[in-house]
Amino acid sequence: MKPVRPRLGISSCLLGEPVRYDGSHKRDRWISATLANYVDFVPLCPEMAIGLGAPRPPIRIFGDLGNERVIGADDPKLDVTEALETHARIMAGKLPDISGYIFKHGSPSCGMAKVRRYPTNHAPPNRDAQGRYAGVLMEALPLLPTEEEGRLNDPALRDNFIERVFTYQRWQQLIRGGITPQGLVDFHTQHKYLIMAHGVAPYRVLGRLVSQAGATPLTETATSYITRLMPALKKPASRKGHANVLEHLQGFLKKNINRADKQEMAELIQRYRRGQVPLVVPLTLLKHHLRKHPHDWVANQVYLEPHPSEMMLRNRV
Repeated sequence: MKPVRPRLGISSCLLGEPVRYDGSHKRDRWISATLANYVDFVPLCPEMAIGLGAPRPPIRIFGDLGNERVIGADDPKLDVTEALETHARIMAGKLPDISGYIFKHGSPSCGMAKVRRYPTNHAPPNRDAQGRYAGVLMEALPLLPTEEEGRLNDPALRDNFIERVFTYQRWQQLIRGGITPQGLVDFHTQHKYLIMAHGVAPYRVLGRLVSQAGATPLTETATSYITRLMPALKKPASRKGHANVLEHLQGFLKKNINRADKQEMAELIQRYRRGQVPLVVPLTLLKHHLRKHPHDWVANQVYLEPHPSEMMLRNRV
């Protein structure tokens, strides 16, 4: 059975649609040429949706921090603040099955952070605002993995975002299929080392939570679990975190590989920890030994392949 591809909301201009204020686009090469092979996009443009059209008068964020308005750059009487907020709330209710969202950076509607804000005293603009549509949508869907296309040029942030997207999609599939106490336990078991790579503290907290799966209302436990899991995964795993997980996984092979193989594995992990090789190097050797000496429990660990290996995201982290 062919795996179901995650569905991602995305700013339409990033896919090459001519919806910018000047009728142009901002097609992103990696998103269009690479990511498109692994996900299905739901292209969205709030400015077009609220009837501004393209080309259109440019808009910008104006006002003091906390009291911003989204108005026309040349016509202050054009105020689309409420229209963008209303549209974001409507879309939040219509997009329950998306597993992530990629926003256009710097946009007064879609920028996640550091968007230009023009103060009322006519001082130079500050980069301290948030696009009004993006802000309301993210507030309505706080667990949804989100990122800006510019930040996806950072290998660690790219790996982290796609990891969160596929994790969230697996959770959505679990919920749609009808969650059970055993289903929650299995989900956590498969993600244990992925969580550990992001921190021992969330690993312990989530483990304790799952241990109560049969003693507390399941809906309550599941909600508590996912509201802790997604924020825990948001911070990219460090080399120290990955090295810790690799050492744990190597431990499952201690009775199957000889001393020289153990030493080689340990040395590669330390070279990775020091930043001398990317994660894919020790991970590839670990997978090689696991193929020769299969271990069912380890084989089911999402950490080994949290997203399609063909994307080669771990080649640069």
